[in-house]
Amino acid sequence: MILRHRTTRSLLALLVVFSGLSTACTDESIVFRDRILFEDPPDGAGAFLGYTDETEKLTVCGNCHVGMQAEWELTGHAEAWATLQASPGAQAFCENCHTTNQLGNTEEAELGYAAVPESRYHDVQCESCHGPGLEHVTNPDATQPLAPLDVGADLTFGCGECHSGNHHPFVDEWTQSAHGERNTSMQTRTECSSCHEGREALKAWGVDADYIERDQASPLPITCGVCHDPHDATNEGQLRFALGVANIDQNLCMRCHQKRAVPELERAGSGPHSPQGPLLLGQEVGWQPPNFAHDDTRIVSTHGTERNPRLCATCHVREFEFTDEDGVAVTTAGHLFKAIPCLENGVPTPSEACTLGERSFLSCTDAGCHGNQDAARSAYISATDEIAGLVADLNALLAQVPASEFDAADTIFTTAEGARFNARLGEITSSAVHNPFLTEALLRASIRQVEEDYGVASAAGAGGARE
Repeated sequence: MILRHRTTRSLLALLVVFSGLSTACTDESIVFRDRILFEDPPDGAGAFLGYTDETEKLTVCGNCHVGMQAEWELTGHAEAWATLQASPGAQAFCENCHTTNQLGNTEEAELGYAAVPESRYHDVQCESCHGPGLEHVTNPDATQPLAPLDVGADLTFGCGECHSGNHHPFVDEWTQSAHGERNTSMQTRTECSSCHEGREALKAWGVDADYIERDQASPLPITCGVCHDPHDATNEGQLRFALGVANIDQNLCMRCHQKRAVPELERAGSGPHSPQGPLLLGQEVGWQPPNFAHDDTRIVSTHGTERNPRLCATCHVREFEFTDEDGVAVTTAGHLFKAIPCLENGVPTPSEACTLGERSFLSCTDAGCHGNQDAARSAYISATDEIAGLVADLNALLAQVPASEFDAADTIFTTAEGARFNARLGEITSSAVHNPFLTEALLRASIRQVEEDYGVASAAGAGGARE
């Protein structure tokens, strides 16, 4: 009997029309070949199918899901077994995270390679995330094996079952980060959810995917599958958008970290919200007083230029080896997203309860940016102190301005409201890092404009004392 089979590597084969043949593959042209679609799983492996052809890396799923098969072949998951074998530290207990079994999906019993260590289950295949495929293959219209978007904070399913622990502590760190926060008011507020709730973020980015939690009532945080595309290796780290693109709409981090970088008339009483992307690039940020001019040449050696090709990720997503107080080497995955983290027992922690002297500035010393941690720390302190002084001067001036100049209900955007926006921009601690030169320029120009428009005087003297 001739059974249906299609592979990304097959050239045009004999096209045979079998009117009575079951339609297991849908919405694609069908190529028939004289070979079986899959072999029944061995006893003990459950309903995991694995490879149709291991040498060609053709999964059973890939016989029909041709596009996904082609994308998956380019990912690290498709080389997981070879990667392990090439590692000098390879051991038997590593194999389950480099093969197809119950890890990554909602199955709990040992199945697939964990039960039957055959080569058909080598690599992290489709079923690793989607679960066993036998039922779907035999009756595709009746079942849809969906993968989870959540990561299983208890490490019982999803990405966390393998991407955790001392070897790959991605999920361990993510659960402690702001991206891993759950059930916050921002995840349920319409105006906030597109950046704070996982499913809404995917919708905002035009990703029409199906997954287990798609219709659940409780909100999801920004999980692994929001930033990382499980199937597509086009970008570094299988990210949905690139890291090094100097465009706020195409850079992964800046897709969200760009909200309200400039004042909005209808929200005149509000300050900036997540303006890091535009500030880093020096694009459309802050309130610019009349005739504002800024010397962009001063920024050529700073963080938002070609000297920093990974932009946000250079500082915020860095892997390091640390040694704790017991002398144990610990690998960090950078998924706390802390640029200058506090250290606990020598290891980065999400805590903010430490002094600058107790923070790690290792991310600042990469690629020769700063000579050492002390130099980076000194530059940070200098920029922070300068900006803090300018903010204090500006706020002292604004305190002398009539309250009527801060009427958020009218349709007039005043100098005082613009200057207050810039003061709040300066109060964001990270502004001293993302673009200290532009932040200082906006604050100085605001001071001068407030003095000129309202006839008030600064103790520092029109910002000149800090020039």
